[in-house]
Amino acid sequence: MALRLIIVDDNTHFLDAAQGLLDCEGMSVVGVATTSTDALCLAAEMCPDVVLVDIDLGQESGFDLARSLMESELHDGRRVILTSAYPEEDFAELIETSPAIAFLAKSELSASAIVEVVGRVGDEHDPGAN
Repeated sequence: MALRLIIVDDNTHFLDAAQGLLDCEGMSVVGVATTSTDALCLAAEMCPDVVLVDIDLGQESGFDLARSLMESELHDGRRVILTSAYPEEDFAELIETSPAIAFLAKSELSASAIVEVVGRVGDEHDPGAN
């Protein structure tokens, strides 16, 4: 079964491109949002497995949204992956202290990269996994 995914980014061109790419690669993109408020409502309604959150949401912070998503009583195992067009090193300390499971550069975005990240994190939490 495909991972259910929400993409959050203030750039509608990126949202369209990312949704198209991930849909073609077998992901189930169940929604997109451009603001934190919309993302929180969509996450509560759609119960995604993964929320891909841009670090820079214009006037909002993807780091704040990641915290809000994980603190929600409805988070139910959801995973947050932070993304940006900027290098991970620019945000390394903030990424490390965030509740996100990983960072994925926009230039490296693919269904296989998301599945790999989710699988790697799942293996770290399951000592019996291969």
